[in-house]
Amino acid sequence: MTAVTPAPPTTADAPAPAGIAPASRPGGRSRLRAAAGFAFGAALLFAVAPLALSDFRLALLAKYLCIAMVAVGIGIAWGRGGMLTLGQGVFFGLGGYAMAMHLKLADAGPGGMPDFMQLYGQLDELPVWWRPFASPWFALPATVLLPMAVAFGLGSLVFRRRVRGAYFAILSQALAAAMVILLIGQQGTTGGTNGLTDIQGFFGYDLDDPVNQRMVYFIIAGVLLALLALARQVVHSRYGELLVAVRDSEERVRFLGYDPASVKLVAYVVAAGMAGLAGALFVPAVGIISPALIGIVPSIEFVIGVAVGGRATLLGPVLGAVAVAWARTALSERFPGTWTYLQGLLFVVVVAFLPGGLASLWALARRRDAGPPPRRRPAAATPARSGAGAAGRRRADGVPSGPR
Repeated sequence: MTAVTPAPPTTADAPAPAGIAPASRPGGRSRLRAAAGFAFGAALLFAVAPLALSDFRLALLAKYLCIAMVAVGIGIAWGRGGMLTLGQGVFFGLGGYAMAMHLKLADAGPGGMPDFMQLYGQLDELPVWWRPFASPWFALPATVLLPMAVAFGLGSLVFRRRVRGAYFAILSQALAAAMVILLIGQQGTTGGTNGLTDIQGFFGYDLDDPVNQRMVYFIIAGVLLALLALARQVVHSRYGELLVAVRDSEERVRFLGYDPASVKLVAYVVAAGMAGLAGALFVPAVGIISPALIGIVPSIEFVIGVAVGGRATLLGPVLGAVAVAWARTALSERFPGTWTYLQGLLFVVVVAFLPGGLASLWALARRRDAGPPPRRRPAAATPARSGAGAAGRRRADGVPSGPR
């Protein structure tokens, strides 16, 4: 009988280095499911919601979708990278203030000053660092690039020194508190506690017009879908698998020749850019940006939404952020005095009984429909060898083979 020599493994069959899972390349069926999911989400956001909701509720939904954009970035940084970011309000505020500064200057007209500067009477002319924001070509990129630059500077200092875990969470939270103190202290140039309010126009469109408000909603919905597509690409790329490996075993990844600090820095900067873009779109949707919207409490609420939805999934952070924001609005309308306790109870129940978040409900339902897994049969005992082979093995082990 002719022995068959196995073919040498090809490059595609070669195993990945130990400690790093191979990149999960989505197959054809996965791509079809993703395309169907995006189509379903687009139908809900662009067709069903505008028809079913009033103008007021649609404006609230636009606000919730902005919060969901922040949650997408937290899902990458925390869910995939293991970085508990409790200071995303800083980047949300940087993007929001950059957009609000431009819109306030546009409302004031060429050479004018925002109304709050004239009201407080502390300045005779526009501050120098306000002037570049009069140009949309500077203000629009700044809403994303400025938060990313701050995140890059902070992350380079923190991750190079291997600060992680609770220390990183506390540091990011302290950054949010410091920014709030800075904004409140500069009342003449930032509006102080009130922030930048009474924003009336959005690139020439009157925000008091319901038609223009719907236009802003459609822009926000489209950007959210684009960010979800970008996040899916990141998660299913080789970098996404490397980020998970850093989360699970940072020292092993460093031993394999990768730099965990650079890997985490990229995720942190991307999450900051998403938060800045969300803050920029939040301003025309709500018409205000203030320190109360970017401090420690809003930053924690961002993380709560991600935890409720499921930080390890792609869609979970979006569902959780919208659900928590909607619950806060609904409970505050019906129970004005006790809604905060009910919101806390909702968070505790979800985390205690659904550790995977709301996104794990679908997996639990499928597992229940499939029934218990089949039991494995015990492996049959290997029959003892006989003859010369068994005798030779006994002699090799030093056991006598029996009487000669």
